[in-house]
Amino acid sequence: MTAPLQFGLDTFGDVTKDASGAMLPHAQVIRNVVEEAVLADELGLDFIGLGEHHRADFAISSPETVLAAIASRTGRIHLGSAVTVLSSDDPIRVFQRFATLDAVSNGRAEVILGRGSFTESFPLFGFDLRKYEELFEEKLDLFAALLSQQPVTWQGKLRPPLKDQLVYPPVENGRLKTWIGVGGSPQSVVRAAHYDLPLMLAIIGGDPARFAPYVDLYHRAFKEFGRPAQPIGVHSPGYVAETDAQAREELWPDYKAMRDRIGKERGWPPMGRDEFVSEAEHGSLYVGSPETVARKIAKTAKALGISRFQLKYSAGPLPHEKLMRSIELYGRKVMPMVREMTG
Repeated sequence: MTAPLQFGLDTFGDVTKDASGAMLPHAQVIRNVVEEAVLADELGLDFIGLGEHHRADFAISSPETVLAAIASRTGRIHLGSAVTVLSSDDPIRVFQRFATLDAVSNGRAEVILGRGSFTESFPLFGFDLRKYEELFEEKLDLFAALLSQQPVTWQGKLRPPLKDQLVYPPVENGRLKTWIGVGGSPQSVVRAAHYDLPLMLAIIGGDPARFAPYVDLYHRAFKEFGRPAQPIGVHSPGYVAETDAQAREELWPDYKAMRDRIGKERGWPPMGRDEFVSEAEHGSLYVGSPETVARKIAKTAKALGISRFQLKYSAGPLPHEKLMRSIELYGRKVMPMVREMTG
């Protein structure tokens, strides 16, 4: 008997509008995120993930601090990052912060490690972007060594070596649940299997089924390593309203604003309505009524054999009140529908 599909939410703390259309201050956005997580806990959702960014359009630069505040207001939901940009951080400090979060939350902390799709943290913290790959590989190797919670002897090229070094505080029970966030690199998939870590697929465009070869690769890698495969999750954007038409009309202007702002930085053309509709109908945008979103999640779950689905529920300046309503529908209607569809 397989475990039921887990349901999570992710947010980057997108800076949102108030009722008059004015942009909220970052501080209020952070307080709103705490309220959104409290609602998710009340609805019985399994996980809330906060992304790390260092730019004006996202309010959360220190996810663990916000997660600790959420821990004090919740009792069940697991708390993690989405993602922690390990390349521009210190693996020991990351472990310590999440071990501390695990303590204050009574064992509910998780960390999703990744390289991130934004690079602002590299110059901010004094890292050479030309070492993008090397930084992540070496820091992940050290982080993986910390998970055993035994004295660490380790040597790399980018920092001084460690000899029989213990790191505190230890995780109280078991080991810190650690995922690897992957956006579509075969090397990252094999790396996750090499370190015996669960895989979180960030699928933000196109048919989710196109990631099936990565799932196959992940399972083949575990077979070659002689170990049972770890869980696989999916992170994708979405929005739930009472009807398909309402969901699309409410999400479209704010989703486009976010997409075009980031696209301008990266050389993408402005998003047209046809592209938006195509992503909603055939791609990785889970927008619509509870029934529509549930069917789409169930289809992805069956196609990829995942054990968790995480909906990135915030989208540009889409107001807090609408996000709360979307979370409510996701928890009360979508979640039970998907579980019925997937058995």
